Amino acid sequence: MDAQVLARWQFGITTVYHFLFVPITIALSMLVAVLQTIWYRTGNERYLRLTKFYGKLFLINFAIGVVTGIVQEFQFGMNWSEYSRFVGDVFGAPLALEALLAFFLESTFLGLWIFGWDRLPKKLHLMSIYAAAFGTMLSAVFILAANSWMQNPVGATFRNGRAELTDFGAVLTNPVFLATFPHQIAASYMVAGALVAGIAGWHLARLHGAADDQTSAHGDAATWRWAARFGAVVLLAASIAVMASGDFQGKVMTRVQPMKMAAAEAHYNTADGSNFSILSIGNLEGTEARHLIQVPGLLGYLANGTWASQVRGINDINAEFAQSGYLQDDGTQTALQKAYSAELAKQAITDIGPNVPVAYWTFRIMMGLGFAGIALGLWILWATRRGRTPRPSKPWMLAMAVLPFLPLFANSFGWIFTEMGRQPWLVAGVMPTVTGVSPGVSAGEVLFSMITYTVVYGALAVLEVGLFMKYLKLGLPDVAPVEVIEDEDAPLSFAY
Repeated sequence: MDAQVLARWQFGITTVYHFLFVPITIALSMLVAVLQTIWYRTGNERYLRLTKFYGKLFLINFAIGVVTGIVQEFQFGMNWSEYSRFVGDVFGAPLALEALLAFFLESTFLGLWIFGWDRLPKKLHLMSIYAAAFGTMLSAVFILAANSWMQNPVGATFRNGRAELTDFGAVLTNPVFLATFPHQIAASYMVAGALVAGIAGWHLARLHGAADDQTSAHGDAATWRWAARFGAVVLLAASIAVMASGDFQGKVMTRVQPMKMAAAEAHYNTADGSNFSILSIGNLEGTEARHLIQVPGLLGYLANGTWASQVRGINDINAEFAQSGYLQDDGTQTALQKAYSAELAKQAITDIGPNVPVAYWTFRIMMGLGFAGIALGLWILWATRRGRTPRPSKPWMLAMAVLPFLPLFANSFGWIFTEMGRQPWLVAGVMPTVTGVSPGVSAGEVLFSMITYTVVYGALAVLEVGLFMKYLKLGLPDVAPVEVIEDEDAPLSFAY
């Protein structure tokens, strides 16, 4: 493998690993805020216990997520210096705002929330977790805006040998960003809802039979039942938003990246129609696919909003590129793509198609895992209806253990599809991936850093899982009445 392939593998490994923590952080912070709000409004100890329990899991996830995210920025300078030089004028603004506004907002107010249980007035303390939760979503705004620019480079032109920002407002109103942001936020709430429901459902089944007495276990069972249903409702509500925003995102993707939609269906020839396949097999050359199970006309609706409408195929898009350069679905280009077209023509690129099997299967795995999570959410609501407590059967316990991973891995496969489907471009229609690597870094150096990061991440995974499982198994914590200490000289106490 050369340095470019290894650099891609390293960035892929670290990014996918880091992203396991991101959706949990984005959505679980807000769900914890909601739980604390219910406690603040009702005074019911049940919701304080749930706030402390899921709050601790959120903090563990947040801490590991911060550590793993730092490595992402190092790689821009280590392995992708040419990319950084080319896009730095555009990327600098959203990434700086993410650090200066979003990260400092969430970390500052999260610190107040952790140490302020007995030092801040209840209302002010509650506001701190909402501010931290808002910070996590604000962070997503700037990161997704930067990534969306790579998918559709608007608000920039080509000057002085690099992309230069001309309209930051256009970056923040990029159609790809406007589609991606609600889709990602909704997907994050699917993950957090599944996490809350799965853990609560697992604990609830272990307390089967507690409803027959008046012991503390009975109170725990009622609390876990409420949490399981709460998480399931969040999961199902978020899934509706995911499907609606995903439909919108698919149409935007077709407009600005027609090759990605074609690859998602292994749709090689426009004349093949617009059926959507549930299952396909392809030859080793990757020039055609045999669709085994199809839904007639569905691809046309997903791409254009009209059933059975024409969707351009991979081979036809490649032929168009050879003749006219990179074009969006309507034959237009962004200002940067147009300004860079002369430079791009010098690079003798003949195939702009991504790895079709990867695009095809990640697209379907993403959807399949999402629908499986929805099914388990419905099962939880059915099994806990009218105060019922599910038995701790093997199918139930396995389902509860698996549930949080279904939307979580669906998120990961969705991003693998998004990034791999953009290939061979770093910036769609402008900068090929092969031109973005650091020229002075050897394959051996990239391999060494990749192995080092992977080992460190493996150690962090052991730490994360160990801490998560330890506090997960302990269940609901005992809590004392929250009283604000008036003594300004009293030491701060770590609430977790």
